[in-house]
Amino acid sequence: MDPLPPAELQSEIARAISREDMAKLPIRRYEGKVRLVATPENLEEARSDLRQESIVGLDTETRPAFRKGESHLPALVQVATARAVYLFQLRRTEVHPVLAGLLSDPRTIKAGVSLKDDLRALKQVFAFAEKNMLDLGLVARAGGFGQTGVRNLAGILLGLRIPKGIKTSNWAAPQLSAAQIAYAATDAWACRELFLRFQSLELLRPDSGAARKEIPRAQRPSE
Repeated sequence: MDPLPPAELQSEIARAISREDMAKLPIRRYEGKVRLVATPENLEEARSDLRQESIVGLDTETRPAFRKGESHLPALVQVATARAVYLFQLRRTEVHPVLAGLLSDPRTIKAGVSLKDDLRALKQVFAFAEKNMLDLGLVARAGGFGQTGVRNLAGILLGLRIPKGIKTSNWAAPQLSAAQIAYAATDAWACRELFLRFQSLELLRPDSGAARKEIPRAQRPSE
């Protein structure tokens, strides 16, 4: 059978998923290379990889607040390329220039969900002028999706279930657990995969509500 043309394929894609259907999906975590950037060598590796990349998945994690009026700044930034996911602990000030360079680089698309809130919080940690940001939640809403969070979109478009049990752990801890690292890496990876899926469905339009005026037809780098 010939594949459906994009317009017909779009109409075949569900725009929401029930809890029952989500529970039936296989659990999936990122299984590629994860680099917790903790040494000058790690930092240079991340810098080199990011310079080669045209599209990254972006996410942040913040220590949860349990008291009224309590709030915290972001503690972790996760960036997914085609080759690895890099975890930047923001308590390490040496990573700030690399992240600022990425966020302000007009050549690299940064894809994530609720980016406006993430960027506002990150600007309280280090200065940057963001360019080429793509909010996947806004793309989904413009495409008629009723659910726009990473986990729901991953279920609808990628056919997988991302566990979320460790979301409220202490992301400001000096040493992250293996479970925290896997969780954080998976979210960034999922954002990049969702971008590629939206692109394949031709849902990345200039009027999609994203924080960009033009969406280049970026190609998936060779894995």
